[in-house]
Amino acid sequence: MAMPLRWGIVSAGLIASDFTTVLCSLPRSEHQVVAVAARDLGRAQEFARKHGIPKAYGSYEELARDPNVEVAYVGTQHPQHKAVVLMCLRTGKAVLCEKPMGVNAAEVREMVAEARARGLFLMEGVWTRFFPAFETLKSVLAQRTLGDLRVAHAEFGFKISKSELPRATDFAQAGGALLDIGFYCVQFLSSIFQGQRPEKIYAVAKFHESGVDDTCSVLLQYPGGLQGSFTCSLSTELSNIASVRGTKGSAQIKPTWCPTEVVVNDERKEFPLPLDSDKEFNFPNGAGLSYEAIHVRECLRKGLRESPVMPLAESELLADILEEVRKTIGLIFPQDKC
Repeated sequence: MAMPLRWGIVSAGLIASDFTTVLCSLPRSEHQVVAVAARDLGRAQEFARKHGIPKAYGSYEELARDPNVEVAYVGTQHPQHKAVVLMCLRTGKAVLCEKPMGVNAAEVREMVAEARARGLFLMEGVWTRFFPAFETLKSVLAQRTLGDLRVAHAEFGFKISKSELPRATDFAQAGGALLDIGFYCVQFLSSIFQGQRPEKIYAVAKFHESGVDDTCSVLLQYPGGLQGSFTCSLSTELSNIASVRGTKGSAQIKPTWCPTEVVVNDERKEFPLPLDSDKEFNFPNGAGLSYEAIHVRECLRKGLRESPVMPLAESELLADILEEVRKTIGLIFPQDKC
């Protein structure tokens, strides 16, 4: 009988709390949270009390060295991802790292190379791909229900105040619409067009006073004349729909990043979220993180070193695309100069 997967949570932030809430709601015979680490021991201890976690550490290094931790969930802010992921890999841990895995493509390639050299599992936390609505859309495309694909478009935008989520507009934390929420639009296009590399990328942006991108619109040309586009914004409420059109019809998912609804040629199907409805989450549809957690366990119990749904080569591709967009709009972070 398979043993429960032993998780260590790296960060005591909002998304880490949501992911831990999900893990603690899944069967204990399959998932157990055995430790949490924060840079402040008091925050780690408070997080541990809230979620019933037996160990709390005041440094990420201590969790990385804990032999009882089988897989680390890295939910730190963007610029800390690389150092923490490499630390965990070097102590023999499997790693699930929140998106974006790195601030730029070089960081992602360094993490991927380390995981491959050590024969360890590493996955970027693109939770969208594991929602049943998204899987249904992929099945529709595989059956060629829409005919030959032509155009795909995604939107993700909302009004956000600095007090609500200060990280989103923080230049020092590699914030901005593109890396924070535009990522979901890029991954949608990449999945729809089966991981092909775009031939041309055009982009325009409006900047926030902090120096990060506030609103960004991007057009991508793929092989065979396929076109993808997206708009992401931290100051404008958008449709938050991702759609694809082909020669025989169209399909869409909503919302773009955590879909519970799919419409295929005007036929709508809804997918209720799992788990108890009384659980409190910091982000919309947080219960859907369970799909990703279950997938990671399945991969590890099969002895896989990467996910077939979110492979490392595609994480590298997404990083390349995001970096090219940033170059086009003139957004350079300190990590790009290293």
